[in-house]
Amino acid sequence: MSKQHQKPIINDSKVVAKSRLFTIEQLDLTFSNGVKRQYERMKGISRGAVMIVPIKDGQLLLAREYAAGTHDYELGFPKGLIDPGETPEQAANRELQEEIGYGAKKLTFLKEVSLAPSYFSSKMSLYIAEGLYESKLEGDEPEPIEVIPWDISNWKALLEAAHFTEARCVSALFLAMTHIKKK
Repeated sequence: MSKQHQKPIINDSKVVAKSRLFTIEQLDLTFSNGVKRQYERMKGISRGAVMIVPIKDGQLLLAREYAAGTHDYELGFPKGLIDPGETPEQAANRELQEEIGYGAKKLTFLKEVSLAPSYFSSKMSLYIAEGLYESKLEGDEPEPIEVIPWDISNWKALLEAAHFTEARCVSALFLAMTHIKKK
């Protein structure tokens, strides 16, 4: 890395828009060279989120569910927010049970990632789930999520799948396959 940068000073921050799900915050900043700027960001939920790459009998278990942002059904990995009082591992195991009907005997942390960090402050912890066993918890989804098994040896073809588009899912897939190859 090059020289260390001093973080800008936040002179003021205020909420400029808020909905049930999103809060947009305006920041008045002064950079170390004296330049002043206003930035806007979507203020994240500080408790974080998880995404899990479930593997059972040589197959990735994907979830096909409705995504309002694209107004389509997307293919991806189970994911969700960490509830108050939960560890990320507990949240990962709960989300697996809610979304695809499996619990995990083994969760392996891969990496914490962000999405559009210039505008969005939330972080997501990525895990591989192995030693899956049937266990269903009631989730908050409006309709049942379809579970799609995908042969792990054909993981590169998943990158070509029309509805496998979420950048965090693509990242999780690459990190999981890299981890598996190291074993």
